Amino acid sequence: MCVVPDAIFDDPRLARIYDVFDGPRDDLDAYLSAVRECGARSVLDVGCGTGSFALRAAALGIRVTAVDPAQASLDVARAKPGSTKVTWVHGDATNLPELRVDAAVMTGNVAQVFLTDDSWSATLDGIRGALKPGGYLFFESRNPAARVWEEWASDPAAASMQVPSIGVVNQRRELRAVETPYVSFRWIYSFPDGTAIHSDSTLRFRTPGEIEATLTVAELTLLEIRDAPDRPGREHVYIAQRS
Repeated sequence: MCVVPDAIFDDPRLARIYDVFDGPRDDLDAYLSAVRECGARSVLDVGCGTGSFALRAAALGIRVTAVDPAQASLDVARAKPGSTKVTWVHGDATNLPELRVDAAVMTGNVAQVFLTDDSWSATLDGIRGALKPGGYLFFESRNPAARVWEEWASDPAAASMQVPSIGVVNQRRELRAVETPYVSFRWIYSFPDGTAIHSDSTLRFRTPGEIEATLTVAELTLLEIRDAPDRPGREHVYIAQRS
């Protein structure tokens, strides 16, 4: 059931520059606060990418298991300071080692990359199996009512960044298709050597009602829906608990 990772995470050249374009990740503060709020001492980071959340949590003394299907992103994560404090797993939530963690997180767009009902349900089942009874799940999903794809259609998110040992890399986005609840887009990166690499992505925009229903089937009780601090009104943070 492993989701095939997008090139932006699994192409070695793109994974290497991902953090530069992703910025300071202030959105992770809400997750760190939530993990501390529930007193978690062990955490599963599903779709950990280049390890931004996992490494911050591990620096706080939390035992972190971080899983991702993109090997190139894991290679970047393992090269970062403090990476030896994290247990890195190449895979997804459906093929985890035996775990009993206090909390699990899916940050960024992770929860929206599961396009089919089967892949999303299998992911929730895998997470539930990794949680202790009473353990918590924190994840975010963009609010479909905000119709962010309409902004993406007119905003190419063009940016130029100086990447150490590479030079100036240019980024732009193209909206490819809107067939709600699915939205597809392409990131294009142009390198100083004249090469350009693109990465195609599709996200599924589930409504809060749809998400609550799938959590219930997975025996995860929805406790609260919060506004994402970095995108109020546009993105929700869901807090659920293993029944």
